[in-house]
Amino acid sequence: MNERLREWNENLGLLVRRHGMWWWRRRARIADWFYALFTLPFSGLMMLAGTTSGIGLFSKPFAALMVAPVGAPEPGPAAAWTAVATLFVLFVIPGTLASATMLWRRSSPRWLLIAGAILMIGYGDPIPLMVGLYSYPAFFSDRKVLTGWFALGVLSTALVYNASVTGFVMAVIVFLLVPVFAGLWIGTRRELIERLEERAERLEREQHMMAEQAISSERTRIAREMHDVVAHRVSLMVLHAGGLEVSATDDRTVEAAGLIRTTGREALAELRGILGVLRDEGGETAPTAPQPVLDDLERLLGEWRGAGMEVRREESGDPRPLPVQVQRTAYRVVQEALTNAAKHATGAVVDVHLYYAADRLELEVSNGPAPGVVNPPPRSGYGLTGLSERVALAGGEVSAGPCSDGGWRLRAILPLGETDENDAPVPNTEVEEEGSEGDPHTPGR
Repeated sequence: MNERLREWNENLGLLVRRHGMWWWRRRARIADWFYALFTLPFSGLMMLAGTTSGIGLFSKPFAALMVAPVGAPEPGPAAAWTAVATLFVLFVIPGTLASATMLWRRSSPRWLLIAGAILMIGYGDPIPLMVGLYSYPAFFSDRKVLTGWFALGVLSTALVYNASVTGFVMAVIVFLLVPVFAGLWIGTRRELIERLEERAERLEREQHMMAEQAISSERTRIAREMHDVVAHRVSLMVLHAGGLEVSATDDRTVEAAGLIRTTGREALAELRGILGVLRDEGGETAPTAPQPVLDDLERLLGEWRGAGMEVRREESGDPRPLPVQVQRTAYRVVQEALTNAAKHATGAVVDVHLYYAADRLELEVSNGPAPGVVNPPPRSGYGLTGLSERVALAGGEVSAGPCSDGGWRLRAILPLGETDENDAPVPNTEVEEEGSEGDPHTPGR
């Protein structure tokens, strides 16, 4: 019941927002119709009041038409219909046309102002002129034209409300000044809002542009540093390895030099692609190479074996094709683990174990203690951090820590199915306590 009520409330809110946006986008046109229809009956009453009280210029002809001469016979049906037609022509048509011009008050206000001046002079009706003098400064910024229309309004008012100076001044204040000031306030406020919105949009565009320039500059700087520091040194290493391969007489040395040269060339090729991505500013799709998967794992192990590392691979469970993302992550996990073992446990035996479960893939890479003193190269400190982030993106978890025999173990669990973002496991990079019991190769530990 609560679920249905919440769904009904959501649908109702969506409907209200949709219709609210429809009305909001058309609010100006709705206001035009409101002015035209709402002021029509009041304008008609003002026309009748002005002509019957003798204010407008049409009041005298109207009085002569309505008052029958002395001694004239009583009017018949034809005279009554003539009077009705006269009233229709003199009042209904002009009032309706004047109200209709309010529909174009935002695009062509001159017709409304002209109609307002005519109704003010002829009938003493100030309503169309008031709407016109309000609408012009609200939507137009030409103050010279506004001054001309205001002068026309003052002249129209002087022709009608000229019985006394006080009456004329009050009519000018109420019928002319108040609408003009209200329109000026609305127009100034609208211009201010439009300028503020334009300024905000311009600042947002400039902010995005500055951010893109900063990102581009940083990417270029990183690419330049990588090229100056890494590419030059790797190139030098490849050249020395090539020279050693040519000049060496020992087969083992020739093989090791060839492996170093090949690995260095592959590293340079990958680095060239990375630098191309960093320097790509054209917005085109960056060139990508096929990412390694589990089928390339044996080649990776072969490279490390060729470098002198004793690596043993073991698989259990039900080996089968896995999702590409899982395979790529698994390959990077093994690659990082082998790199760390070569740095910090040179000469130790490394075991790579893959366990294919029904809903996940478990990887464990462990090595024994180093047989001698190890002088590891400078470390970046971001290997396990980057690996944890990569595994977390795949919805898995990773842990690393020492084994009871003095070695090291890295273990990752990668789910095979789609997982919800809220249920994604948190990567575990805490170091396990030294002296933990059990076989590091046991699946599920």
